[in-house]
Amino acid sequence: MTTYILRHGQTDYSKRYLVNGDPTRPIRLSEEGVRSCGRAWAVLPLHSVRTWLASEFPRARQTAALLMGVPKAELVVIGQLNELDYGEFEGRPFLEYAAWLDHHGGARRPPGARESQREGIRRMLAGVRAALEHPGPRVLVCHGLLVSVLLWHRDRSPGDAMPLFFPEAPCAEPLAVTDEALHGWLKALLTDLDGEGASDGDGRGGAAILRAEGGFGSCYRRPCRPLAGGGLPSCMMPAP
Repeated sequence: MTTYILRHGQTDYSKRYLVNGDPTRPIRLSEEGVRSCGRAWAVLPLHSVRTWLASEFPRARQTAALLMGVPKAELVVIGQLNELDYGEFEGRPFLEYAAWLDHHGGARRPPGARESQREGIRRMLAGVRAALEHPGPRVLVCHGLLVSVLLWHRDRSPGDAMPLFFPEAPCAEPLAVTDEALHGWLKALLTDLDGEGASDGDGRGGAAILRAEGGFGSCYRRPCRPLAGGGLPSCMMPAP
């Protein structure tokens, strides 16, 4: 069987590079986010999907509902798929959180947060494992960090350590993975996390790549800074 994993559609928050890790905030898709769901129809085997899954966040559930069409199937909501808890960085620019993360590492919890980045990734991977218990083919709507981690693992080179920042995940573009491959990915990624815990646990790995829920491009080692006047350098612009 196959799981189709995708990040939710664009929101006004993501367009403005703001973070949202609180599922009680009513942040829904932008007009472009709604349109992107229509484009995903061409990729998903809509008539053969047996299980639809999403996080608790309104934007993920709205994306799933738009993809289901009418009549709508039952949606399975898995809280373990939720976006990272950003603590006191909630609603603030991603660059502020990225600067904190770059300084403190992925194993430390931000002020006011219930989890570190690494703890959040482990939780999300457990959510994917729980999704695999449901009949397939299945569609799983989640958030950028989880998709970014999976894409990084798919394309990693042997011996690569898990980085602190990841490549940007596109919105509403399904990643198709067989059950056998996905089980292997989860096992390998959890082994990576276990290995960090046995060492220094700062979660930095090798050359880190900037990843943003709001859609930044790739950048090595350190988060870039905005240009004078508030603009973003080319390496931080949304991917096309």
